[in-house]
Amino acid sequence: MQHQATFQADLRPTIFVIDDDDEFRIGIVDLLHSLNMKTRAYGSARQFLDEPVTEGPGCILLDLRMPGLSGLELQEHLERLGRKVPIIFITGHGDVPVAVQALKAGASDFIEKPFRENVLLNAISIALARSAEEIKSASEADDVRALAATLTPREREVMMVVCRGLMNKQIAYELGISEVTVKIHRGNVMRKMQVRSVAELIRRTDLIVQSEPA
Repeated sequence: MQHQATFQADLRPTIFVIDDDDEFRIGIVDLLHSLNMKTRAYGSARQFLDEPVTEGPGCILLDLRMPGLSGLELQEHLERLGRKVPIIFITGHGDVPVAVQALKAGASDFIEKPFRENVLLNAISIALARSAEEIKSASEADDVRALAATLTPREREVMMVVCRGLMNKQIAYELGISEVTVKIHRGNVMRKMQVRSVAELIRRTDLIVQSEPA
């Protein structure tokens, strides 16, 4: 009897190291490998963009200044593509003001060279936790979006007004329907959206809004 080999997917988060300094990049990769972390390394932002998109949690260690596409330009490009991967910028002494700009644009952190190993590892830990939370939120938003797709146009309309905090009588007046009809639609909304309170309904609709591209 033949036994087929089974392969288990590597579910570890991926740390993408993007830096044109070969010695620095290899050193970071060796450090992370010694800690059993999964990495992918690139000598330029363009090399990273040319690779197929990797699913799952992860973060990017990104040199701020590189030939060709700079770190900031890559950050802006990923934002336009809707790829929400936490970025840790690696900066030189004179780049701190630019790094602050990157933080305002959504970067997870920036580390100034030279840095201690524990500073880097702490930044990676925070970025990976953020990545996992964003993936969880996106998955939950997909589930909520699927529930919302079962609503009729009128039920969706009632849901949005309910989330504004209006009472049934006010909703009936605004939509030009009877209060009894509002109660029926409202009950259908709560059942289809699988919620028991208006507060929970608001949280679910907010998830959909927050997950939409800006």
